[in-house]
Amino acid sequence: MFHYIILRNIPELMPAAAAWFHEKWGVPEEAYLDCMRAYLNQETENGWYLCLDGERIVGGMGVIDNDFHDRPDLAPNVCAVYTEEEYRGRGIAGRLLNMVVDDMRAKGISPLYLVTDHTGFYERYGWEFLCMVQGDGEPQPTRMYIHR
Repeated sequence: MFHYIILRNIPELMPAAAAWFHEKWGVPEEAYLDCMRAYLNQETENGWYLCLDGERIVGGMGVIDNDFHDRPDLAPNVCAVYTEEEYRGRGIAGRLLNMVVDDMRAKGISPLYLVTDHTGFYERYGWEFLCMVQGDGEPQPTRMYIHR
């Protein structure tokens, strides 16, 4: 049985969550901690969402203003979407995506944006291709999706 949580409801998970996201994406752990602290201190409504199997984080994602691309007008962005490989195909990412959309919409924040190279996956959860954006330091543009 998986547990889906919003970090604000279990703030003591912040250090483990920041370390987990850092391990998956290589972004400095302190960057995650800064974003999570701002969220926990209610300086922003850009949240962090996790799926736990027992005490183990097996999936997660966050919301930030800009996910390292050249379109600051397309904000906020769902970021750091990841599910542990052995847990994929069980609906974890989809449930987390729906959780993020519902939580942000309840705060009056819509639409949301998401940068990805995937095609076909996000459409299953109500996301639509919007345009191509240029990622920081990326040689090719990448896909930007919107959830209205």
